Amino acid sequence: MYNRVKIFAALLWLCFISSSAFQSCRSAQKQQAENIFYLNLSSGVLESMDPAFAKALYMMWASHMLYNTLVETDSNLHLVPSLAKSWEVDPSGLVYTFYLRNDVYFHNAPQFPSGKGRKMTADDVVYSFNRLIDPKVASTGAWIFNGRVAGQEPFVAVNDTTVQIKLIAPFRPLPAILSMPYCSIVPREVAEHWGKDFRSHPCGTGPFQLKHWDEGNIIILHKNPQYWEKDNTGKRLPYIDAVHISCVDSKATEFFLFLQGKLDFVNGLDGSFKDLILSKNGELKNEFKGKFKLRKGTYLDTEYLGFLTDSTSPVIKTSSIKNVLVRQAINYAIDREKIVTYFRNGIGIPATSGFIPAGMPGYDTSGRYGYTYDPAKSIDLLKKAGFPNGKGLTPIKILTPDNWSDVINFVATQLQEVGIPIQVEVIQPNILKQEMSRSQAMFFRAQWIADYPDAETYLTVFNSRMPAPPNYTRFNNAAFDRLYDESMNTPDTTRWELYKKLDSLAISQAPLVPLYYDQLLHFTQNRISGMTANPMNLIDLKRVKISPQ
Repeated sequence: MYNRVKIFAALLWLCFISSSAFQSCRSAQKQQAENIFYLNLSSGVLESMDPAFAKALYMMWASHMLYNTLVETDSNLHLVPSLAKSWEVDPSGLVYTFYLRNDVYFHNAPQFPSGKGRKMTADDVVYSFNRLIDPKVASTGAWIFNGRVAGQEPFVAVNDTTVQIKLIAPFRPLPAILSMPYCSIVPREVAEHWGKDFRSHPCGTGPFQLKHWDEGNIIILHKNPQYWEKDNTGKRLPYIDAVHISCVDSKATEFFLFLQGKLDFVNGLDGSFKDLILSKNGELKNEFKGKFKLRKGTYLDTEYLGFLTDSTSPVIKTSSIKNVLVRQAINYAIDREKIVTYFRNGIGIPATSGFIPAGMPGYDTSGRYGYTYDPAKSIDLLKKAGFPNGKGLTPIKILTPDNWSDVINFVATQLQEVGIPIQVEVIQPNILKQEMSRSQAMFFRAQWIADYPDAETYLTVFNSRMPAPPNYTRFNNAAFDRLYDESMNTPDTTRWELYKKLDSLAISQAPLVPLYYDQLLHFTQNRISGMTANPMNLIDLKRVKISPQ
């Protein structure tokens, strides 16, 4: 396998430097004449264009192009108006009121009179949110409102441009959670006409509309000529005429196509080619500088190792990981700097400041808590735990998918150096997720990507009232839960300080090992400008411009 990767990398390089390879691709002159943006979905499959099922990144991308939400998250992690011009919450924290735009229309569809898209109103918001929690729809996003909104009429259209959401208990992150693609607004007549087939007949208010979908191969989106949003000069968005989406199920092949000029954008980089493209400090190597653009940015993703901490579980009945001192010792024994430098080519930030990632309000910049590399401290903690130099410790098994085996084997070596015996077991990702969800994994590799721009999405991982997911470690701390509840009805700046206290409290008990906070890695052709992405990696193509070259 390693030799095949080396051979493929060599071929990739030859294709890049060969002018004939470029000429064999789609004519560069033809592409430059088109006002079309080319991207690929390397998962190979887009399951649905119904936002009620926008559970995976590429489904979120599609929803963001086709639909709008009440609010959006910009590239600086600020909530900004979208379909809602403004919003407010009453003093009790239980009623949120959103004031809507009056100039937004749905895409044209046969279900509308004369096939012309009608104006969006508050009734559409109410329908969309009720649909999200309708058991018959079985949306994967029902958790957003279930257990949070009032049991009777939780969504109310006060008039055509005013909608209210009523909660059971205060939940200050509500506006942030409404920025998720799940909360996109859809028209009743189209969604109900198609039923489950709405997945392939999307109709929204977004900047693009579906023109053609050959499932598993190609998706063509055309510009929505009546899109409501304009730039600061008054010009209607989007600028580009169409988006051409391919579905090549390989990150390596995807980048190969990018180097050939067949794609305008690539998200991330196949691990096999990181040493070919990037230096050890995460920059483009000299031979690629000027050939295309690399943008690195904040990505709200914490990569970590988790422990099962439920002391009543038979899985850890005889395991030393029940001991918080052992879990702390493991944290101090791992060199996160080396992981980022040598396994990530400098992409990422060592996670030494807790679970909330860098860039998120609530992240601690002071270094007051968290774990740094300190083998001596690790050895001392083992001694205090009753395991001097690891004597008496039974092997601890860690579960990992294959694509993480190199990092996990490095971690195992470091732990063994301080006397902690580790067994590495490589298993399929879906089986690992099942084991984590069933609380059958003692020690496991995982990640947590923010669903919305509020650190509550990270702290819910430690809430004892939450199932797995998100609480894969089964962390249970009464003081944490009380402080969590207090934080849910406080102003932003106060809440962020409470978030730091919550993060510190959880990390002190070491239910997991934060490894690094990830970063976005976006490659674009030189002809592309105006493309942005927020820290949840939701790309925005509304302001993309394509220059002839």
